[in-house]
Amino acid sequence: MDSQLIKTVNKLQDAFVTVGVHNPIDLPQITVIGSQSSGKSSVLENIVGRDFLPRGSGIVTRRPLILQLINRPASKDDDEHSEWGEFLHLPEKKFYDFSKIREEIIKDTELKTGHKSGISPQPINLRIYSPNVLTLTLVDLPGLTKVPVGDQPKDIEKQVRDMILKYISKPNSIILAVTAANTDLANSDGLQLARDVDPEGLRTIGVLTKVDLMDEGTDVIDILAGRVIPLRLGYVPVVNRGQRDIDQHKSVTEALKDEREFFERHPAYQSKSQYCGTPFLARKLNMILMHHIKNTLPEIKAKIQAALVKYQQELAALGEPTDSGDANVILNIISEFCNEFRSVIDGTSTELSNFELSGGARISFVFHELYANGIKNIDPLEQVKDADIRTILYNSSGSSPALFVTTTAFEVIIKQQIKRLEEPSVRCINMVYDELVRILTQLLAKTAVFKRFPVLKDKFYQIILGFFKGALDPTTKLVKDLVDMETCYINTAHPDFLNGHQAIAAVNEQIKHRQTNEQQHLNKAASKTSTVTPIATAMSEDSSSHGSLFGSFFSGHKKTLSSSSIPKRTATSIMETPPATLKATGALSDREYMETEVIKLLIQSYYNIVKRTMIDMVPKAIMLNLVSRSKEELQRELLAQLYQHDVLNDLLKESEFTKQRRKECKDMIEALQKANEIVGSI
Repeated sequence: MDSQLIKTVNKLQDAFVTVGVHNPIDLPQITVIGSQSSGKSSVLENIVGRDFLPRGSGIVTRRPLILQLINRPASKDDDEHSEWGEFLHLPEKKFYDFSKIREEIIKDTELKTGHKSGISPQPINLRIYSPNVLTLTLVDLPGLTKVPVGDQPKDIEKQVRDMILKYISKPNSIILAVTAANTDLANSDGLQLARDVDPEGLRTIGVLTKVDLMDEGTDVIDILAGRVIPLRLGYVPVVNRGQRDIDQHKSVTEALKDEREFFERHPAYQSKSQYCGTPFLARKLNMILMHHIKNTLPEIKAKIQAALVKYQQELAALGEPTDSGDANVILNIISEFCNEFRSVIDGTSTELSNFELSGGARISFVFHELYANGIKNIDPLEQVKDADIRTILYNSSGSSPALFVTTTAFEVIIKQQIKRLEEPSVRCINMVYDELVRILTQLLAKTAVFKRFPVLKDKFYQIILGFFKGALDPTTKLVKDLVDMETCYINTAHPDFLNGHQAIAAVNEQIKHRQTNEQQHLNKAASKTSTVTPIATAMSEDSSSHGSLFGSFFSGHKKTLSSSSIPKRTATSIMETPPATLKATGALSDREYMETEVIKLLIQSYYNIVKRTMIDMVPKAIMLNLVSRSKEELQRELLAQLYQHDVLNDLLKESEFTKQRRKECKDMIEALQKANEIVGSI
């Protein structure tokens, strides 16, 4: 039963490799890691009992080797053909000569990596049947290296490290870290890498090679006892063939015999010899792997079933290949797209996000936050100075000075300010247009059918974008007309408008309050001085400056001169010609101050009315001519341009990605179904 579990995992590995897909399930396996000179290959050959791995300098293992050892019971008919190897890429071909296995490994490696010293993550699957092995699955990985040698890539260290990490990072991977015993254990590359992914040493087993090459009087007893770098699965010391033994064609069988004798005779190991050597290592690995498979099998079953459901759903979304001239497909796509487009805008979609605003909610945000607040923040008086208002007041009176504040001055200014609302209103249209394009892009990206038919997707985008652009002009005209409506007729009878009497009363109250404050200030100043002459003089000068109706227009030109300092002139010579440009300067008279403040109050009052109207009407105009029109007429537009027999063939051409992905999904489903049957048989 125990060996059957390992055979089951082997079948699972083969199920995915056979159909040429990457294994999506993290299967239990033993990964062998170590530096180039640590003796990894010798350990594996000792476990198998045969000499079959490539040897040489530099990186010899340049592709992961998945080594599946399968114990076959010995029989009376066994001869030299009692052991053989099989490669997954050469089905039904048995290699009885293990030197041929070495040649095939080299040949297939160079086929994928070339003759240079590059590496490839694509594994070689080798299965060895023998009565002399325990059922076991090992993954031999390239040896760790520090410095590129010869024609090795400059980043060879990173490539090897990344490949090893990819295998040993998986939680179901047992790490077999091979380290030479005659070097400092703290400097072991294999153990260091293992500790990066398994810091507590729960799934790492250490193998100490070259024990026979240690200095006389030294041993690895402290390491075996876990007093140096403790590992939950412990350490196993082994003795391999040296390079001289290999050159002299010393067999693995002889090497195993010498190994046994070494541990039995060595004074430090003879009491523990049953826990040393390659045979014990093989038994221990077999036991560890079987227990690991037992513990992870329920999880493997659940992952296989979950992956199967996932790929079946993706295949269903990709759909079966369709007839390129099938008009019903176009009809269904248009109908489903338009329904989803409407539901996204109306907020009735089945895929409402709880992470961010989307669809119609973003359009509402544009209306009620961006546009409304933008309009509210426009100050009608920020571009109109008091001097401008004063000038307009005089200009609107014509040749006869006005007795009261003129309506003309108010209308001139308020119309200028209302016109300022056009620019943010048009910008609001463009924002909503951008949101509709955003919805279109998201729907095209997430809908699986458009991944199948890229030509159809591009056509959809062009047609709908053109439709949106076509709706921009009437929407912009309507919004501009709303602004023009407000400017062409100033409704001073609006119930919310502050009338002239109310404005004058408010300004008079303001003037009284200001005069009271000024008087209090003067009284405080008078109490601090013994004379009032400067104040009286100032008041006299101030009162005289307001004697002229247009006094503020000439204050810059008047010169205060005493009568004794200039000669007397005639009335004609005293008059000055008016300057080329007359502008209001100097302080405002009481009348000018009152009129200016009244105008400002009236402008603010009426502008608030217009702002409320625009905040209410502009979104309605945009909804009418852009958003609602898109919801109602988009399907008709798509049908008119796409439902034509002369374009159907081109529109329903599937992308190469879709064809490839459908094939990948079918292959993965086939592999997962096989895997499901395999684990279901246990």
